[in-house]
Amino acid sequence: MPHALLATSAENSLPIWLVTENAWSTVSAQLPKAAQGFAKAQGFEGKAGSHCLLPDADGNLSGVAFGLPNGDAKQRDPFAVGKLPSVLPDGIYRFETEAPNPALATLAWLLGSYGFSRYRKRHEKSVRLVVPNGVDAEEVTRIADAVAASRDLVNTPTSDLGPDGIEAAARRIAERHGASFTSIVGDDLLKQNFPMIHAVGRASATPPRLIDFTWGKADAPRITLVGKGVAFDTGGLDIKPSSSMLLMRKDMGGAAATLALADMIMGAKLPVRLRVLIPAVENSISSNAFRPGDILDSRKGITVEIGNTDAEGRLILADALALADEESPDLIVDFATLTGAARVALGPELPPFYTDDDALAADIARHGAEQNDPVWRMPLWYPYQSQLDSKFADMNNTGGPMGGSITAALFLRRFVESAKAHVHFDIFAWNSATKPARPEGGEVQAARLMYALLKERYDL
Repeated sequence: MPHALLATSAENSLPIWLVTENAWSTVSAQLPKAAQGFAKAQGFEGKAGSHCLLPDADGNLSGVAFGLPNGDAKQRDPFAVGKLPSVLPDGIYRFETEAPNPALATLAWLLGSYGFSRYRKRHEKSVRLVVPNGVDAEEVTRIADAVAASRDLVNTPTSDLGPDGIEAAARRIAERHGASFTSIVGDDLLKQNFPMIHAVGRASATPPRLIDFTWGKADAPRITLVGKGVAFDTGGLDIKPSSSMLLMRKDMGGAAATLALADMIMGAKLPVRLRVLIPAVENSISSNAFRPGDILDSRKGITVEIGNTDAEGRLILADALALADEESPDLIVDFATLTGAARVALGPELPPFYTDDDALAADIARHGAEQNDPVWRMPLWYPYQSQLDSKFADMNNTGGPMGGSITAALFLRRFVESAKAHVHFDIFAWNSATKPARPEGGEVQAARLMYALLKERYDL
């Protein structure tokens, strides 16, 4: 069995009845008297998210009832059962009543079992789920493991995960799958024409770098992933207030999502030629930090005036996107914790995405809904491009006071010309509060839906 949280045999397993309030009375009537009486005494009515441990006549655990929402499917959370691993006692369990989406329910079980224990001991429970009929345990496990590993990266503070740590994590994944790996570090970035990555990261004691690995046959469809790897963002000389720095460990969440998606693709051996580019920097403050008003060269030859040093993610992504575009790949996907404006518009749980490709946008929206990996298309509204005008350079790195997520996407779009398609995800990479299968802390957004999309397109 590929995962310690799953079981292949139902022997000695305990049933989980998934019920709604409307269905509870019918299910309850079929239970043994001891279980019926205990549930009634506990006041269990099948309310969504509630659970009841059901005893037998001797007081031993005989099963579990868990409440799902009434109403149509749009009101249901396919990850609802992800709450159970944290509240059930050790044991092996099975779904006695079929989950609305067994594959997502199994994934939720695995994701809900996640805990970050690097700095504090965590009680390791042995709560296992019998794999429901028709669920590909290997596939679900690959996805869950990739998400868990990337959650770990986002949760790790910069003291233990600087740009060099991001490189080490990427190298481990690349080497595990036999990918070809290189990294351009420090002043070599200038020699190889990545001036904006160098400028953003040069003030840190840990040199900036561009991580680059490739996998798959050279003649396969070319898919390139680009992830923002800002290990920590002080805001630079336009320094953030301290309250805004508290979560800046997650500013490499784009790199983490990219690595999760790459791990899924390579683990499934999708017939694509994959390239992963991660500009990894720390936006720090020192005597050599780049300044407001500086004008930077870029790999693409576009000069950029710095309107704000806290808009650094788009700068490092621009150099990486320019490199990605030089190969004219079939698809470029970039992930970045790019703007607070995206959170104002859509909140932390619904990342916006931007693309000019309507067919790709429709597929992204569909897979986001199917995989419970929600996203929302926002417009590349080209009239706003004038907000990026500069009097002294080809463009500024900041737009006006409104539409910040859109102008950031428009900035990136200037560096992609030859790729057949490009999509940009402006993710949050963090759960502000615990929900089923989504514990508080680092999160991977949009990677699972893109894996499903690529699998549908290329795994024929």
